[in-house]
Amino acid sequence: MSSPPPPPQTLDEDHIDAFIHALWLEDGLSPNTQAAYRSDLHHVAQDAKKYGVTLFELSPEHLPSLFADRLAAGTSARTIARQRSALKRFFSWLQRQNLRVDNPASNTAAPRLPRSLPHSLSEDDVLNLLAAPDFNEPIGLRDRAMLELLYASGLRVSELIDLQLGQINLVHGVVRVAGKGNKERLVPVGDEAVDWLGRYAHTARPLLLAGRASNALFVTERGGSMTRQAFWYRIKQHAQTAGLARLPSPHTLRHAFATHLLNHGADLRVLQMLLGHADLSTTQIYTHVATARLKALHAEHHPRG
Repeated sequence: MSSPPPPPQTLDEDHIDAFIHALWLEDGLSPNTQAAYRSDLHHVAQDAKKYGVTLFELSPEHLPSLFADRLAAGTSARTIARQRSALKRFFSWLQRQNLRVDNPASNTAAPRLPRSLPHSLSEDDVLNLLAAPDFNEPIGLRDRAMLELLYASGLRVSELIDLQLGQINLVHGVVRVAGKGNKERLVPVGDEAVDWLGRYAHTARPLLLAGRASNALFVTERGGSMTRQAFWYRIKQHAQTAGLARLPSPHTLRHAFATHLLNHGADLRVLQMLLGHADLSTTQIYTHVATARLKALHAEHHPRG
């Protein structure tokens, strides 16, 4: 006697698991990105139940209503656009596996997204933030080195905390970064950051490790690697010490790096390479930040502003 077929929900879960595994094999996506895809697909699968279908059974007719209901329930347009993108890629994978003949998300219109400008810091705010850690203490010297490197290089925070000793060359002033999709790039580091990194590597890091072995560049008092959450906590503390009116996010120094480079005449293509953006359109958001800054300066200082 043959066993009964697995329930639809189990099939959905199996398909999602196989899809996430395929993403990892094809693109080397980070665990955070994989988790985001999984979460988005689970949310849509839950909503699909309202229409009496599984995630696998969704049709082009279901999706407009599903997304409209999500908007009405308060889900942001940006979240829905991201979920549509995840669905489109999921169904494309199902097609390649000969599990579906169509991609119901391919012709579904994405919600219109408002253009949001990344929050940056003024150059004076950055200097105040960099000066906030007490570099006479090992932890403070580590934090100063991390902040200096972030502002000097525009690294993503995930790239910063994942740095290994072998990825940084203080003699040549460059850092080798494994970015999104494991794409490597060489990023120059200015003299100021090189100086602070050298001081940290030769004095504070050995004190924090206390004889323990680690290949991580930035370590904690327990000898482990820094985490994103721990670094975010430290940034908030230093921002309060610096008296910043608005608490920065871990990516704020990356935004400041990009904006200040453009303000001082950097080429957009060069900025794209430094930031590790695959598409120039992603980098172009910073031209709007720089333009907004120029307008504010004009309004403040021009006699007819």
